[in-house]
Amino acid sequence: MARILYGKEFAAKIKEEAGRAAAELKIKGIQPRLAVIIVGSDPASEVYVRNKRKACEELGILSDHIALPAETTRAELLACIDALNADRDVHGILVQLPLPAQIAAHEEEVLSRIDPRKDVDGFHPVNVGHLAIGVPGLRPCTPAGCIRMLDYAGIPIEGTRAVIIGRSNIVGKPMAHLLLERNATVTVCHSRTKNLAQVTREADILVAAVGRPHFVTADMVKAGATVIDVGINRVAPKTLVGDVDFDAVAEVAGAVTPVPGGVGLLTVAMLMENVVQAARMQMEAGGER
Repeated sequence: MARILYGKEFAAKIKEEAGRAAAELKIKGIQPRLAVIIVGSDPASEVYVRNKRKACEELGILSDHIALPAETTRAELLACIDALNADRDVHGILVQLPLPAQIAAHEEEVLSRIDPRKDVDGFHPVNVGHLAIGVPGLRPCTPAGCIRMLDYAGIPIEGTRAVIIGRSNIVGKPMAHLLLERNATVTVCHSRTKNLAQVTREADILVAAVGRPHFVTADMVKAGATVIDVGINRVAPKTLVGDVDFDAVAEVAGAVTPVPGGVGLLTVAMLMENVVQAARMQMEAGGER
């Protein structure tokens, strides 16, 4: 039976470090501050925003919740972001996705409007470029949290064969860069990959991020592999499952993350770390808070 990598344990360690760093900044007169913009009233988004606000309160990070009506225009949202970019007391800006239909087509423009120094999601093209060439900076929260979990769990990365299923800009691609940065040999699989199971069975570390319930089955996993399930799929009103067939894969893998209770908790914890890191970087850059 595989070792179960519960997110709560690792998220607590990440938040402990972030809280300590936030306290050190406060001594220097800087209190990290996160502004979260939510447009409309998507129920799932509101839950995520509440979780982020709660985490901020736990760690002494200030949190602004900016709720805009569903009919907000592209220009109005961009103006809100511009105001936050100019506010030296705001260190991190996050636009909660998904956006309403009338501005969803402008998502790339919206995310790129955020000052890259305040882009705590790590989605701005400047931060994506920094990741690609190995320059330190703000990293996407979910893949960065997965790397931190592997470190805390004592699971080696260097020299391993890592396979990622999914090539999204949010998880798959940044995960590949982060694993390469740690000297893993990385393969990214996608909907056009041939003989997928043959490829995934070579993985020492297998990351599933495709958004398809129970997509990864036991026959796709090498004995003893570490399986990271990034998927969150609602299959019934109150039932969430991952991209991995957990019960079957747990009989083969060496370690596996559950859904719920796995990677999702790491994402929020890494967001807190990014807010603190953004505040520190802005302070070191010349007092721009």
